[in-house]
Amino acid sequence: MDILVTGSIAYDYLMRFPGRFTEYFIKDQLHQVSLSFLVDEMTKHWGGVAANIAYNIALMGLRPKLVGTVGRDFPEYRARLEQVGVDTSTVRQIDDVFTASFFANTDLDNNQIASFYTGAMAYAKDYRLADVFDGQPDLVVISPNDPQAMSNLAQECRERGLRFIYDPSQQVPRLTGEELDRDMQGAYALVVNAYEAEIICKKTGQTLDDLCRKIEVLVVTQGPRGSHIYQNGERIEVPAFPTDHIKDPTGVGDAFRAGLVRGLVSGWPMQLTGLVGALCATYVLEQVGTQNHSYSLVEFVERFRAHFDDNGVLDSLLQPLPATS
Repeated sequence: MDILVTGSIAYDYLMRFPGRFTEYFIKDQLHQVSLSFLVDEMTKHWGGVAANIAYNIALMGLRPKLVGTVGRDFPEYRARLEQVGVDTSTVRQIDDVFTASFFANTDLDNNQIASFYTGAMAYAKDYRLADVFDGQPDLVVISPNDPQAMSNLAQECRERGLRFIYDPSQQVPRLTGEELDRDMQGAYALVVNAYEAEIICKKTGQTLDDLCRKIEVLVVTQGPRGSHIYQNGERIEVPAFPTDHIKDPTGVGDAFRAGLVRGLVSGWPMQLTGLVGALCATYVLEQVGTQNHSYSLVEFVERFRAHFDDNGVLDSLLQPLPATS
């Protein structure tokens, strides 16, 4: 099974602020914000939306192909991803620049203020799927990337009749309504959080019902309230997976998408697919860093069944994958 995960590949610099951002925003002074937050800790992690999704798909027993552009500092990261089961043969290295970097500051309420350095990601627009993969993939994930690259990939998927998931997430504020409306055309699924869904509706002049009529599967995550999955005129409410050990929310949405992909390509019921995504997300929520968690599939299934009934469907995770040519 060939799953191409396109998007950012980056290093994450995660910081914790021992206060609340909301206490420093003055309503009447938002037109001239100049703030500096002294943080107690900072850690460097493997990251990037596409790399995070691919990492979590690999944990779920598949071997996704990661598609993106990286800098001269990538070799160590490449080796690590290959070790966990991600195919990086479709990654292109640009030796003139550094790999993209994400800087996130999280407060006591798990609110975040973040910045992203583009680096090698700016070159992603110069590559097509056909340039790095000679075949017909089963599914393409278009996650946050250079905006032109995202548009090019969506257009290529439409031209070639490839099934794709459109996941603009962090790029929603930057993309125009026209760009969002154009690039989601023909998508099999659209995955965003509740805030992003509201912004997309505002920018495109559409409602959620309008989006549901255009997209076969619309997934709107709701943070600690779980997620809503819209399909065939039905809204499926999926709760968050139980946990009492929250450390950092960075990368939670990426892990959720990985579980979603696993369920979609396997043909699982949509409720189960959402719950599997929720458990994937919880593993990340319980760690600092987007790829510092791991589990065996036996452990994953046991933990899932401690809270929800999969009617035996997840037994398929415990079976060897068929050999691929």
